[in-house]
Amino acid sequence: MKLSTLRVIALSTVLSISAIAGVAYAENPMVGGAPMSETKDIIDNAVNSADHTTLVAAVKAAGLVDTLKGPGPFTVLAPTNEAFAALPAGTVDDLLKPENKDKLVKILACHVIPAKALAADITKMAMDDGGVHMVDTVGGCKLALKAADGKVTITDETGGVANVTIADVIQSNGVIHVIDKVLLPKM
Repeated sequence: MKLSTLRVIALSTVLSISAIAGVAYAENPMVGGAPMSETKDIIDNAVNSADHTTLVAAVKAAGLVDTLKGPGPFTVLAPTNEAFAALPAGTVDDLLKPENKDKLVKILACHVIPAKALAADITKMAMDDGGVHMVDTVGGCKLALKAADGKVTITDETGGVANVTIADVIQSNGVIHVIDKVLLPKM
């Protein structure tokens, strides 16, 4: 009985990984009502997304445009405007002030992994590590990547959990995964 249960779990896992991996080779999804081109870099694509205007403004204010236009590879966990709006009132305006640039840079850099990690890669790493894979970000944060039931989640250093809502948006210098929460470092 146990052997057949294990076989069912193993087959389900293989099928889940295959389904997620298949997405990686499909045409890039639309993000924020705009097509995303695999030949453009992270910034050149992000500026076209109506769902990421706050993120783009923050990246500009933090002086990270040139970094994210660089060769990478990067995995950017891109919070939507709604994710930023869910922060306590006044937080975004406060972060965009010049005197808070260091804090803004820290927060944004915690959304960037210095490698190209597709959803299938994240799923495999999480499975290989018993369900949770810890990853270091460019900002020095530690994020917990989980994959279950065909969904990828990210837990930040404060215990906040973001869901990947659009995975595997391929860029010339990496990949973007759209998320529904701003990831926060321990400060």
